[in-house]
Amino acid sequence: MSDKKNFRPKFPWPIITLLLALGVVIILIVAKLFPDTFNFSGGKQAQDAGNQDQVAQEVVSPEIDGQLTINNQSLLTEPKQLASRFTYDSGVEIAYPEEGVKGIYLSGAGAADPSIRQANIDLIDQTGLNAVVLDVKDDYGSITMPLESDNQLVNDNTVPTLDSNELMQTFADKQIYPIARITTFKDTNLAQAHPERSFRTADGSVWTNDGGDAFLNPYQKENWDYLVEVAIGAAKLGFKDIQFDYVRFPEGFETFGETLQYDMGDYSEYGKDSTEAREAVISDFLAYAREKLRPYGVDVSADIFGYVTIVESTPGIGQNFRQIADEVDVISSMIYPSHWSPGYFGFQAPDLEPYGVVDQYMEKELTLLDDIDSDTITRPWLQDFTASYLGSGNYMTYDANAVQAQIDALQDHGVNEYLLWNAGNEYSQGVDYK
Repeated sequence: MSDKKNFRPKFPWPIITLLLALGVVIILIVAKLFPDTFNFSGGKQAQDAGNQDQVAQEVVSPEIDGQLTINNQSLLTEPKQLASRFTYDSGVEIAYPEEGVKGIYLSGAGAADPSIRQANIDLIDQTGLNAVVLDVKDDYGSITMPLESDNQLVNDNTVPTLDSNELMQTFADKQIYPIARITTFKDTNLAQAHPERSFRTADGSVWTNDGGDAFLNPYQKENWDYLVEVAIGAAKLGFKDIQFDYVRFPEGFETFGETLQYDMGDYSEYGKDSTEAREAVISDFLAYAREKLRPYGVDVSADIFGYVTIVESTPGIGQNFRQIADEVDVISSMIYPSHWSPGYFGFQAPDLEPYGVVDQYMEKELTLLDDIDSDTITRPWLQDFTASYLGSGNYMTYDANAVQAQIDALQDHGVNEYLLWNAGNEYSQGVDYK
């Protein structure tokens, strides 16, 4: 009898067993590294190894054999809330104030002056104030403290007037919540040094407004990366909130923007006369910045003009309340009574009505936030300066009573967060900063 005829091949069980075991090991490794990949028994939200951070959103996936549910998203999809092991730790422990952020603005020059700095820290110590908005990138584009960055432009524009380590130690010791103010697209220094990153007139010179300020071109994504690099540097220092100010085009841009030379990049199909393009690029920048800053555990906030809330869509500066509210954690409307024209809210001289202006404004903003179902925190800028430039009969001295009236108006609407602006860093004594 032939050996071939009587041959009965043996099934390779050892190899199959080895492959199955290897498969189980791979599944366990994937499940450990990517907790959302496999969900058992109803798809509970995954937790990290320390059982601290829940994934923000459960993924619904098709069932297999009634038991195992497999995530049909890419393994590289990033969760909305990063687990703690993927978050940068600055080493600065400052908690978000339970009673809400109540802050003052401190300029780079003010923070560098020992007497001004100490006076404001003393004010915070003695009152219900608990936060500081500090210039990291100032109104001219100068970066006020050394940042951890390999970006040559960041280093070129750093004018280190502040000792960030000393400041952060003070903030941590006193649990003062630190907010990094980054003047965004208004940047005369960088625009003059690199005209191609700005708006140019017909003769090729950098366009400036009546005050001599130049702006970076928001359509140019190299500018986005530069600004985000500054923001990341601030987050690494220990700032807990990155506040983008001047996150807009120059005022009146709709009336002269078409005459300037600049590249619209990915937004060129809209055309230079497009309000939609300007609004889209501003909100897109904020979305981009927020995404890049997520691993650093900071909030992202944006300063906007108060009238943006009233009109919702601005033709020139590119601020759209609804779009911006969707892309930030905090929205800080500048609702200074002095900034409203005669007739707003029914007041002939709005600066004389600190309670009334804030009261009527907040009714509109809160209604709008409710209408768009936004969980964005409202943290308005209030006025603690006297606008004598308005002329006799149109302004009043802003003292403790005027500041108190604005805070009371917020409280009457259930708003417990605010920021106070005074360019000279001198704030009213005797206010119940509740």
